[in-house]
Amino acid sequence: MQAAGALAVLRSGVAHGGELLLRHSGAPQQLATPLEYFDRAITPSRVFFVRSHFGPPGLDRTRKTAFDGMVTTPLTLDVDELRKSFPEVTVTALLQCAGNGRALHKPRVPGVQWVHGAMGQATFTGVRLRDVLTKAGLSKDAQYLRVSGADAPPKPTVPAFMRSLPIERAMDPTTLLAYRMNGEELTLAHGAPLRLVVPGWAGDHWVKWLVSVRAEKEEDGGFFMKTAYRMPTEPIEPGAAVPPEKMKPATTFPVKSTIARPDGEKRPVGPQEVTGLAFSGVAPIASVEVSIDDGKTWAKATLEGEAGVGRAQVFRYRFDKKEPGRVKAMARAKDKKGNLQPESPAWNPSGYFWNGWHAVEWEVGS
Repeated sequence: MQAAGALAVLRSGVAHGGELLLRHSGAPQQLATPLEYFDRAITPSRVFFVRSHFGPPGLDRTRKTAFDGMVTTPLTLDVDELRKSFPEVTVTALLQCAGNGRALHKPRVPGVQWVHGAMGQATFTGVRLRDVLTKAGLSKDAQYLRVSGADAPPKPTVPAFMRSLPIERAMDPTTLLAYRMNGEELTLAHGAPLRLVVPGWAGDHWVKWLVSVRAEKEEDGGFFMKTAYRMPTEPIEPGAAVPPEKMKPATTFPVKSTIARPDGEKRPVGPQEVTGLAFSGVAPIASVEVSIDDGKTWAKATLEGEAGVGRAQVFRYRFDKKEPGRVKAMARAKDKKGNLQPESPAWNPSGYFWNGWHAVEWEVGS
């Protein structure tokens, strides 16, 4: 189901790279990927969602990134130097804004009213963050990396966007300093010349326009760590306030499936196919089930593509509709740690990580 207010937003769009994305705000741009593109493993770069807090800085492909703080040999490197100095690695991963689905939470919460399109999957190419940290001589006493980009707040009273990445996550072999996306150089909208890639974790950790990676003993004390991007440590009543001591940083995203097609279009009587993406930041996907009788019964869909943590797979479910009429399909996913996508997710005051059953309807006619 869609939120009524979100539908009004989705009727407007903007051209981006020759294709239509769905605009949620214009300054800075918040652009969503249309549902129809989630019927494939890789989301084309031209329709890949765009999210930022302040808007992009000027494009400078020679911009350097500093790796310093609790290291023995501080490094300052641009993309060319990273390419020459470290092995190149490519990972396929789903990037999802923590607020994807915010418009579907009840009661409504403030923020960009994303529905389903604040996500996309791509191949990201770069070097492992741990390789650079190892060369810099990371101190064994360092607990976090404070990372920031070249994007600047619009005025001095607005806090800078900074994230703290735990050292264990930074040293994971899938955590990359990426300079290519889907085989091409990063675009400015997607973080050129360098961005973090943190598979399985919410997009706020995937810092774009990266300029600083600083090893520290403590987590950053700024707004974007201590106030924003935090989740309740235990379930709460919808609409309830949560004291700061009962909040923790939002990190891994939960198991979820999203239906791409059909998306309201009329289909002829006969074979029908429900297609979409399923993923989990906790474990690889184990199964996806589809119901066409309001959840009374469920049937397994087929999965395509390689399974992995934070890596989406395409699911397909086929059935015959022998008579004209309205059809409603719902999907739910399960990951290999036994986490099952809920019918209705737990509410939280920031509207993060909505992962309820996605339902679509379409007309079957002669």
